[in-house]
Amino acid sequence: MNKAELIEAMASEAGLSKADSKKALDAFINATTGALKEGDRLSLIGFGSFSISERAARTGRNPQTGKEIQIAAKKVVKFKAGSELASSVN
Repeated sequence: MNKAELIEAMASEAGLSKADSKKALDAFINATTGALKEGDRLSLIGFGSFSISERAARTGRNPQTGKEIQIAAKKVVKFKAGSELASSVN
């Protein structure tokens, strides 16, 4: 499912127009991005939680040449599914 399909599904499920659904989805994405940039954790009970984790610098290999390369440290977004989401998928 891509963003357009999600907007369409949200519109039909909630009885909203596609424009309103797009605004709601964009607002959710902006709020989530802002919270994660500040280092906060976003938790939606039953759905899951988004958090930031720091990945340390490490040495890797270029698969084409086999040469060692340095991979810089960075922050990554992690998502952990909630129990209701996990059980509904299985």
